[in-house]
Order: sequence, then structure tokens, then C-alpha cells
Amino acid sequence: MALHPQARRAIEQSAAALSVTDPRFDIAATRENDRLIALAQEREEVSEVRDVDAHGVAARLYVPAGHDGVVLHAHGGGFVLNDIDVHDAAVRRLANRSGMAVLSVDYRRPPEHRFPAAPDDVSAALAWLSEQPDLAGLPTLAHGDSAGGNLALVTALRHPGRFAGVVLIYPFLDPTASFDSYRSAADGFDPAEAAWYWQQYAGSTADLEHPDLAPLRSDRLATLPPTLVVTAEHDPLRDEGEHLVSQLAEAGVEVVGNRCLGQVHGFWRHTDVFDAAEPLTRQVAGWMRMVAERAG
Repeated sequence: MALHPQARRAIEQSAAALSVTDPRFDIAATRENDRLIALAQEREEVSEVRDVDAHGVAARLYVPAGHDGVVLHAHGGGFVLNDIDVHDAAVRRLANRSGMAVLSVDYRRPPEHRFPAAPDDVSAALAWLSEQPDLAGLPTLAHGDSAGGNLALVTALRHPGRFAGVVLIYPFLDPTASFDSYRSAADGFDPAEAAWYWQQYAGSTADLEHPDLAPLRSDRLATLPPTLVVTAEHDPLRDEGEHLVSQLAEAGVEVVGNRCLGQVHGFWRHTDVFDAAEPLTRQVAGWMRMVAERAG
């Protein structure tokens, strides 16, 4: 399918933005600007929202009324950008649609804090969840988009048996950029930018081969619980996500792969731009409820 007109317009509107690979790109200024834009957005009410200290890791807990499960969420942004404020509106929607409490983790980011700071922080937040009396006994799922999908997957691999399910939205998995979609489907996401994000994240060349950074290399994939992987058709990350689906199926994991036709990387968070964003959130929420009910 050709680019959806909404995706095409989004690409056109972002064409003038300064690339992260430009020497003039300012990480701190971009983070602050993105946060201010996000805070100006309309946000749904959730029964309870509070910032918490999860074993030294900043996080935000969203608790809808009558919650019957828990989601550990890691935000996207190439490991470098975005935070819990930028993802606040999307996480509120996820909590309300799923009927589950969501812990959004404000993990440390590179280049100030390189690998393995981020997965260590998400693991610490998971340990904190296990100690909360009102949450510890509920089915727990891992969820993340883009770089957050990487962190959600790595966390599930680090803690086999801990999660009832894993949801990965166009996960960022392969620092070698070896799949064909980097050449055939790179609409609106320059492969050079993907390489830049990996360069910021990795502390050394050896890190790029570590399964906690490049989880497609993991020998623990068969330990995963039921997994949902969502990809976008016009996304350089498409093939690595779909390769993961194939790996998991071959390993005997219950896995569902869902390719969103006409869409580009990053569409899931932006319900004001993409008609597909809200239906995807509801599909993910329905899958989460199904898995949680079976686990509970």
C-alpha cells in the first residue's frame, strides 16, 4: 500500500526539522521543546496519577478505576529523546482503554547515561512494582514503542516468567540496520538517524553485540510470554520487528504480528494526526486484557 495521506502530510511537515545528525542539533533544547509541546496537549483524566520513586528511578503511575492488571511502559525516542511527560497523553489512553495500571518509566538517557543504564532502570522499576501490595498480585505486561520496545523486550528477557505478556510497537532492535526495510521503507525516518541513536546509546563497540542492547541476538527468546509485535509498513524498523515475530514463532512462543498498512514510524502516539492511532491503542488494550484474563 502507498503511504496513507496522513502519513505523507506528516512527513512533509517534518521535512524542515533539523536532523539529529546535524552538528547544530541540540539534544537538551529538543527535549525541553518536545516536553512543552506535549504538556500543552489535551489529556484524558485517569482515576489516579502520581509520580513515584521506583528504587531511585523516576516513574509515573496511572491507576484507572477497577484496574485488574499492570503494564510496565518504556517510552520511545531513540533512547535519547522523550520522557514520561512527552508520553503522558498516550499512556493515559492506554491505561483507560486497557483498564490496567500503567507504570511509565523515566529511564536515564544517553549520551549522559549510556547502555546499560536504561534497561537497568526499567528492571529497577519492575522490582518496585513487585513490592506494591495493591499491584504485586496482578498480571503484569511489558509495553514499549520504538526504543521503548527494545527496553520492554530486554526487560522480559532479563526476567523470564515475570510477565504475562509483551507488547512491542515498531521496536528498535537491530543496530546493524541489516534488513531490507532500511532501504525500501525508510519514509520519514532516515537510516542515518537510526545509526546516530545507536551511537549515542552504546558505550562501546562491544555493546552493539550485547543481547541486552541488540535483543535479536538473545538466546532467551523462547522464554518470552505471549507477545504482540506491531510494525508500520513504511518504517525502516519494519523488517526487524517482523523478523522477531518469525524468530518467536519458530521458538514456540505464542506471538502475533500486526503490520499497519500505509503508516510510518511514530504514528501510535499521535491521535490528532493519524486515524490509525486510536484503533491501534484499542487493539493493543484488547489483546492485553485477553492475555491478563488467561494469566489471572
